[in-house]
Amino acid sequence: MPDARLAGVNRPISPSSIAAPAANYAHAVLTTEASRWLHTSGVVPVAAGGVVPDGVDAQARVVWSNIAAMLAEADMEPTDVVSVTTYVVVGERLAPVMDARDDFLGGHLAASTWVTVPELARPDWPLEIAIVAAAS
Repeated sequence: MPDARLAGVNRPISPSSIAAPAANYAHAVLTTEASRWLHTSGVVPVAAGGVVPDGVDAQARVVWSNIAAMLAEADMEPTDVVSVTTYVVVGERLAPVMDARDDFLGGHLAASTWVTVPELARPDWPLEIAIVAAAS
C-alpha cells in the first residue's frame, strides 16, 4: 500500500495484467508534482572515517546508512525513493543485500534493478547502490 503522503507524488505501478514483481519492489513508480529530485552516484560501502567493514551483510547496511544521510541532507525520507539500482560482484550473496534494502525501505515499494558485474572500482567493494528520490 503506498504511503498516503505520497499519493500525489510517487505511486507504485504494478499492472494486474503482468506477473507480480519477483521480490519487494514495484515494476514502476509514477512520479507527479515533484519539485525536488535526488540522484545519487553509486553509493559504496565506506563508513565514516573511511572504514570498509568485512562481509557483504555489513557493507550493504553501510551503503543504506550512507543513502540515509544523503536523503536527510536533501530533506527527504526513504519513502521518497522511487528507483534503486544495485550493482553486485558476481558470486556475492543476494539475500543480505535485498534484506538491507527491504529493511531500509520499510515496506515502501520502489522500482528496483539488480545488476551483476565482474568487479567494481575497488576489490573490497562487492556492491554499490544508486537511487533516485522525488518529493514535493
